Amino acid sequence: MTQNVLLTGGTGFIGKHLTDVLIEAGYSVSVLSRSDRENTPRVTYYKWDLNKDYIDENAVLNADYIIHLAGEGIVEKRWTKKRKKVLAESRVKPVELIHSVLKRHDKKLNAFISASGIGIYGAVTSHKICTEETPPADDFLGMTCQVWENAADTIESLGIRTVKIRTGIVLGKDEGFMKKVAPSFKAGFGAVLGTGKQYLPWIYIEDLCQIYCKAVTDDQLHGPYNAAITDNTTNSRFSKILASLYGYTIWLPKAPSFILKIVLGEMSEAILTGQRVSSEKIQKTGFEFQCTDLEKALINCLK
Repeated sequence: MTQNVLLTGGTGFIGKHLTDVLIEAGYSVSVLSRSDRENTPRVTYYKWDLNKDYIDENAVLNADYIIHLAGEGIVEKRWTKKRKKVLAESRVKPVELIHSVLKRHDKKLNAFISASGIGIYGAVTSHKICTEETPPADDFLGMTCQVWENAADTIESLGIRTVKIRTGIVLGKDEGFMKKVAPSFKAGFGAVLGTGKQYLPWIYIEDLCQIYCKAVTDDQLHGPYNAAITDNTTNSRFSKILASLYGYTIWLPKAPSFILKIVLGEMSEAILTGQRVSSEKIQKTGFEFQCTDLEKALINCLK
């Protein structure tokens, strides 16, 4: 019998790619959506509304696995007090709704897999290499990721294998991070941000999807895993390679940190800082990254 994987955030950048990968691997896919959508031969849609604390319970009851990707974009808007609340609640509320259904019906999943972020290690730049054992930071990014993961732990408390994927910058064609940075570079106005020394741990979209698939298929996986290439890429290196692929050398001066702080407010921390992370734990499970060269990854994004 075909096993079903339910996705939250299934209509987003990562969710759309992951849907294709899961279907190719032989799973059926269901997606929770805020809007009414017609089912397709490939995907079954279920309705939910976080503002009304509503979820179609059949989505959860019919699932063998749940992958939680939903959450408002961290760098979409300034971090006002209201926005910070939205960023946290958009990640935690879905888990609360799912938890309530699982507990009420004593439903046992094969696994619950939640997105998280390397932001859990904090908005700082240092030479320290962060592993899954590194304590969460007490700044906004660190605390947001921590409450995100704490929510996932409530599913684990029900006796369900739970995996947390701490994701770096995801690179993919015309979407996600590239959708934000590529236009200015393509126009010839690429620039290094701040000092440029901040690390930029990245992962190609296909590798990320394969990590999620491994979390589904390998019942030995549990707890947190860093999902990022360990190659010490900095914002400066990333910017110079991207500019070169568009046929020029960066000519603009570095975008001053103080200007970005004025324009973006506290959110500038997510852009002006970055730590190194280790991917050793996920690799020890037998997972092999297929795209480890930044230039090749960016070429794939620009095709």
